[in-house]
Amino acid sequence: MSKVHPFYRAETFRIENSVGYLVRRLTHTLGRELDRRMVELGLTDAQWKPLLLLQQGVCTTAADISRIACHDTGAVTRLLDRLEGKGLVQRLRSAEDRRVVKLALTEEGTRVAAEVPRIISDLANQMLTGFSEDEFVQFKALLNRALLNASAFESGEAR
Repeated sequence: MSKVHPFYRAETFRIENSVGYLVRRLTHTLGRELDRRMVELGLTDAQWKPLLLLQQGVCTTAADISRIACHDTGAVTRLLDRLEGKGLVQRLRSAEDRRVVKLALTEEGTRVAAEVPRIISDLANQMLTGFSEDEFVQFKALLNRALLNASAFESGEAR
């Protein structure tokens, strides 16, 4: 196990210099701007995510969306009702198992979902203005390393 370097000390800790605070501010700022840009598609924050997951083939059922998006199944059902009402998603019974309801994008849902990665990419590229390709690669590597370290909390390995 790597040695833990004491980057922070309780007696000198300032929230505005905390990596967690900076990551949270960045996430919050990007999320607000993403919400603003998704309005052009008529989507809320909760609505564009399942469309993207369906478009990219990551999810095929409400249970998949619930698990990946960390929403309870009731919230996902209501969300899918709204997306179905907008004509973006349809529910289809599985031919193999009638108990399973598969989700599919409608023609309009496919058109709208195709715009979501463009909006996200445009915003992400604006956020990374001034980064070199090497800095971008290093930034992602550092974030992934921090996520790996943080995953030890969930597994109970870090104490």
